[in-house]
Amino acid sequence: MDRFNIDHAVVLNLSQLYGNGLRVEEMKQALRFQNDFNARIQQNYPNKFTCGFVVHPGFVRGACWEIERCVEELGMQLLCLPTHYMDTIGTWRCIFDEENEPLFELASKYNLAVEIHPYDGEKFIKLENTAWRFHLIWMLAQCADAYHFLTLSGYQDKFPNMRVCFAHGGQLAQINLGRRIQGFDGRPDLFEGMQHPRKAVGHRNIFFDTLVHDTGSLKLLIENQGSKQVIMGLDDPYPLGEMESEKQSSYPGKILDLAMERDILTQNECDDIWDANVLQWLFGDDEESKKKLKNRILN
Repeated sequence: MDRFNIDHAVVLNLSQLYGNGLRVEEMKQALRFQNDFNARIQQNYPNKFTCGFVVHPGFVRGACWEIERCVEELGMQLLCLPTHYMDTIGTWRCIFDEENEPLFELASKYNLAVEIHPYDGEKFIKLENTAWRFHLIWMLAQCADAYHFLTLSGYQDKFPNMRVCFAHGGQLAQINLGRRIQGFDGRPDLFEGMQHPRKAVGHRNIFFDTLVHDTGSLKLLIENQGSKQVIMGLDDPYPLGEMESEKQSSYPGKILDLAMERDILTQNECDDIWDANVLQWLFGDDEESKKKLKNRILN
């Protein structure tokens, strides 16, 4: 962080510990372990880190209790949720199923930022796990699927104080937008009571990170959603982050520098992606909380 002049980082939870397939007591211990750990990091280094917490939607009541604990007792404001999860009878579901609305009601009540991240695709997509396919292909499909159901349900308006960010730029959701619109218009009988995909495009409560790895994808994301709905995404030191290597010659923020060179973004837009847009995702219109975080960083 010092080397690349990164003053403050928003830390997400370990996807590997979402708890799918664990018995309820084991799952509760795994989630509480990482939530308490992240809370301790935030408390010990308040000027350096804002940390998230995770719940398992398969146990909605317990998940609500954990949200209340993490917000009210631990002072955390970022809820991390998986794109998909296993319910109590072993069925895989999208996070934006109607039965999870109590979670979103609490997120809106507490003015939470929400991160949507994929994992465990190999547990329900019946393909051999070779050539890193679940990270390189299916994770992006999982994000697109979750975005599909968030927007069809209109949750971005139904829960107005909940701001959702999709990992990896929601990359396949961007290229797939036209197909979803075509499908909605062509077979309205399959979407009774649902909202048109166009209504969510560029919505102020839906954000995407920059982890798309090429300026062509970033350009499409910006054209679809607008630069204000994009925040900086760093996956370091993971190999899919903007990390330095001989072959990649990369560094945190390189994609934004390239985007400026190619007239995809302006300097001001890039500055906002690093700063103002992140604050907007974290706190929405709560200007006082934005000031408090800035003071924490500067002090």
